[in-house]
Amino acid sequence: MNRVKSILGTVFALYAALMFVATMLVVWLPIAVISTLPEPERAKWLHRVFVVWMGCYMPLIFCPVKRMGRQYFKRDTNYVVVLNHNSMIDIPVSSPWIPASNKTLAKIEMARVPVFGVIYKAGSILLDRKSPTSRRDSLTQMLKTLELGINLCLYPEGTRNTTAEPLQPFFDGAFTVAVRAQKPIMPGIIFNTKRIMPAGKKFWLLPHPIQIHFLEPINTAGLSQEDVPALKQQVYTLMANYYRQHAGSI
Repeated sequence: MNRVKSILGTVFALYAALMFVATMLVVWLPIAVISTLPEPERAKWLHRVFVVWMGCYMPLIFCPVKRMGRQYFKRDTNYVVVLNHNSMIDIPVSSPWIPASNKTLAKIEMARVPVFGVIYKAGSILLDRKSPTSRRDSLTQMLKTLELGINLCLYPEGTRNTTAEPLQPFFDGAFTVAVRAQKPIMPGIIFNTKRIMPAGKKFWLLPHPIQIHFLEPINTAGLSQEDVPALKQQVYTLMANYYRQHAGSI
């Protein structure tokens, strides 16, 4: 049975990859054109394309996405959205299902991939983790993004969670940015992507419905950098407890 499941996972991963390439080629030219626009118009139009693209792609690979908590997003407010990170498939789930334009912090290496790199760069703030200059510049760009009224989507664990725990320890970055910009934090939990693309398996995917739950935002008005550790722990505890309470029923 395990061998059959392994073969099915590889076959389905090939199918998902082919569907991704096929749908990407459809949206590539519109995204390339949109990427020439100034912000925040670029982020606004990119989000509309991503919503249509992933709204088609995810059902095509039999991984429909259900969103909870949209009501917490207010029309006149933008947020630092913080999400758990279990799988590479978290990325196409995150941006389109945040119900407004958003940008994410992303590794610069993926921007060098032919064809796909154009799409990757268009919606991302690129970071070279080996470069202190790049880290400083990315902070400036994140603050500028929030100033423009665009949501910022971050994964405070830093890397995919390969442990048995609900979350890995959080880094300070997302909370530092939120406090400096005085923007509320919107916690979110993505369920089931670890079951679709488990860590440690290469080129393997089995479909499963996905849910993304946004939780009530946490205000940062009046907080200072001294409050970052307590804020980080508050969000971590909230997200970890929510994950534990709901993972078994989704």
